[in-house]
Amino acid sequence: MKDSSDGRVLCLSKHASWNCLVGFGLSRKPELEAQLDREEELAVRLGREFDRDTRSSQLFGFQELPFDDSGRFVMPDHLRILGKIEDGLYFQGGGRFFTLWNPVELAQMGDDWAGAKAACASFLADAKAKGK
Repeated sequence: MKDSSDGRVLCLSKHASWNCLVGFGLSRKPELEAQLDREEELAVRLGREFDRDTRSSQLFGFQELPFDDSGRFVMPDHLRILGKIEDGLYFQGGGRFFTLWNPVELAQMGDDWAGAKAACASFLADAKAKGK
């Protein structure tokens, strides 16, 4: 995250279709601008309406959060509520973005998420065993 954010800034938002949050670095901003251009171009070619302001607000509506050298950050309440984050938190992914899940929400995902669900369940079992 440090390398992709010119410092210690985490961009965090509600994922567009999953019940989780999505995180990424500031370096993704140009990619989002290019996505906005592509979506507008496609809409024009197909003769569909496209509200650039609304779509821009959706893509760039993320919260920029500082994080410390250990990667810790304070999650705003509104994001915690949007992501249905309660007692547990599971981080999944890499590359362009990662996701932050409430383990209960992740467990409800389909078979495409089998690896993430197994890893999350294993981490939860380890944490429970250490708590005893």
